[in-house]
Amino acid sequence: MLELFTELTGNALLGMIINSLIPLVFVIPLALFFVWLERKVSAHMQDRLGPMITGSHGWLQTFADVLKLLQKEDIIPADADRKLFTIAPILVFAGSYAAFAAIPFSSAYIGSEIDMGIFYVVAVSGLVVAGILMAGWSSNNKYSLLGAMRSVAQIISYEIPTVLVILSIVVLAGTLNLLKISEMQTAYFWNWFIFGGPEPGLIKFLLIPFMFAGFLILYISSLAEVNRTPFDIPEAESELVAGYHTEYSGMKFAMFFLSEYANMFVVSAIVSAVFFGGYQSPFGYLGNSLGISWLVPIEQFFWFTAKGIFFVFVQMWLRWTLPRLRVDQLMAVCWKYLIPYSFVNLIIIAFLELYR
Repeated sequence: MLELFTELTGNALLGMIINSLIPLVFVIPLALFFVWLERKVSAHMQDRLGPMITGSHGWLQTFADVLKLLQKEDIIPADADRKLFTIAPILVFAGSYAAFAAIPFSSAYIGSEIDMGIFYVVAVSGLVVAGILMAGWSSNNKYSLLGAMRSVAQIISYEIPTVLVILSIVVLAGTLNLLKISEMQTAYFWNWFIFGGPEPGLIKFLLIPFMFAGFLILYISSLAEVNRTPFDIPEAESELVAGYHTEYSGMKFAMFFLSEYANMFVVSAIVSAVFFGGYQSPFGYLGNSLGISWLVPIEQFFWFTAKGIFFVFVQMWLRWTLPRLRVDQLMAVCWKYLIPYSFVNLIIIAFLELYR
């Protein structure tokens, strides 16, 4: 897409800026929608209505909150490290936003079609870990520091089963490019990797239970990586006030909030891309049936966004259903169960693929 924008504008720098701003136009409204959706989901699960007054069914409430945060005073604690305190939310948002560069929204748009797409997404998320630790330490607050240390330990630990599951998909696909992985799952839903992949035969059916196991491990690990219940130990309100962002206010706090919901969509997009066909339709394309080729990328964008929003909805559903784990339980789930299971799952999938 960068080459296309460069050709249209006649300027490489302008083309790069336009290409980099397109995901931002998508991320900000999506994050605002997720904030509203979480309020409504939690309200209905607790037999409430949620925001109803500001706009129809409260859909303007989130915009009102953003305006409020923009007008709040930017407070920096007297004993905080001012430079690191200011850089931390920017670094966290940069890590979340940079991940969108390798995510294929449709066959017609991907920010950067790099061959190491999945590896890039996992690697660039390390900026979020650095930003969170920076926020906790620079605040000079014991609750913030404890929350940041918990978060770093949690995210780094759960990246191991995440990578092992992704490697099992790489074994089947033979590539790290998310666009190519999505293209392999074309036509209908039974070609998705969750159902054993596009290649027919006995091995495809033998792979199905292991692919479902891999999906569950990846989804559970993604919950831990974005600090969502039951893995929200870093922000445990009953213990740590608000964790690593306790001392933040105004727009800096809003950036942490925006990054959290952007991360929720990123991990949901990865799950969709590697297991559920990415932007591929489960039933074929209306554009192909009607002979309207330009409609297909729009349909693909719809399906990709719908799948991502569905998995974000499940994250919200789990948050308002499950209790929070203790720290020792959280680490035990990863090191005693998810890592051994994901490793065995990888070996079995590689063995089956070898004898396909």
